[in-house]
Amino acid sequence: MTDPARCRLYLITPPKLDLATFRDTLAAALDAGDVASVQLRLKDASDDDIRRAADLLRPVVQGRDVAFLMNDRPDLAVATGCDGVHVGQEDARYAEARRSVGRDAIVGVTCHNSRHLAMEAAEQGADYVAFGAFFPTGTKQPKTRAEPEILTWWSDVMQVPCVAIGGITVDNASVLIEAGADFIAVVSGVWDYPQGPAAAVRDFNRLIAEIA
Repeated sequence: MTDPARCRLYLITPPKLDLATFRDTLAAALDAGDVASVQLRLKDASDDDIRRAADLLRPVVQGRDVAFLMNDRPDLAVATGCDGVHVGQEDARYAEARRSVGRDAIVGVTCHNSRHLAMEAAEQGADYVAFGAFFPTGTKQPKTRAEPEILTWWSDVMQVPCVAIGGITVDNASVLIEAGADFIAVVSGVWDYPQGPAAAVRDFNRLIAEIA
């Protein structure tokens, strides 16, 4: 059986950041409730801008015992002192990412809606696999649509944690938590929450607690 009580929040930064204000916004969100990790995801930024963002935000995240992950770039994850890296199927290969960040760092892998890709990543040593998109999302153009059943299947047969991603909000997350997601990865569902990001973190945690 799946155990919804273990589900935790996984924050992904907005596509564009105003570092002058986002540092405090992030701090307030992290102080509002349990968050397992924060992924810095700046697809269209220069390496220098990514480094600046990482140097500013990493202490905020790690100082609260939350994992700070870099999207796509194992090299920048190492250079900026991140706790690990998340790679997609078109980014660095798992083996390459692991060589770059080392055995003790976190390496997560996007697996879309593919059981085969997830099994392959887990067998190679990935620390988590990410499935999605589960709902329509404006953050990126999803390549696949995943169904909650894949989370239940994964949780029943594998010990490697799974992350649900894609259009997740306080209003629709319950089906993914109940299906067995270990983590729910959220972007606009937190940063664009009508009552603010801190309120979103509180409400997501309240939802998780109610389902547990």
